[in-house]
Amino acid sequence: MTETPTRRQQVLDTAAELFAARGFHGVSVTDLGAACGISGPALYKHFPSKDAILAAMLESISEELLAEGRGRVTAAATPAAALRALVDWHVDFALRHRALIVVQDRDWSSLPEASRERVRTLQREYVDLWAAQLRLLDRWLTEDASRAMAHAAFGLINSTPHSGLLPEPEMRAALTGMALRALGIART
Repeated sequence: MTETPTRRQQVLDTAAELFAARGFHGVSVTDLGAACGISGPALYKHFPSKDAILAAMLESISEELLAEGRGRVTAAATPAAALRALVDWHVDFALRHRALIVVQDRDWSSLPEASRERVRTLQREYVDLWAAQLRLLDRWLTEDASRAMAHAAFGLINSTPHSGLLPEPEMRAALTGMALRALGIART
C-alpha cells in the first residue's frame, strides 16, 4: 500500500520539480502554490518562506542519505558488502530524485547560511561513511584518497539528471557497475 504524501511533502516534491526546471529564483510562491493546488499564501501554513522550503528540501535529503547509509553499513557483514549496499542505495536515490540533484547543484548558493552549514555537515558525515569502508578494504588508503574516491563515485552516480538516457533498469545496472568498478569492488 502506497502512503499518501502529506501536504508538506507534496510542497517539497513539487518545489523540487519546479526549482529543477526553472531555478529557485524562477519560481514564485504563487507558482508553487498553484502547482500544489493551493494559494501561494497557504504555503505559509507549512513553511515560513520559500527559503525555508529549499532548506527543508536539502536538509531532509542529506539526513535521509546519511541515515540510510548508516543503516546499510551496520547491516553489512564486510566492508565490500557495505560499499555494495551504499552504491545500491545511492543509485536508487539518484534515479528517484533527479530533480533534487539539480536543485542541490544549481541552487546551493540560495540556501540560507545556517542550512548550508547543516547540509555540509551531513554530507561530510556521509562521505566519511563511505571513506571509512574504503579504508577498511585497503589500509594503505589515506583519508584524503578515500574521500576523493567517495566523491568521484557520487559524481558518477549523481550524473543521472544528465546521463539518464537509458531505461531505468539499464541505467541502474550501468551506474551500479561503474561505481563499483571505480571503487575497486567486485560485483557479486
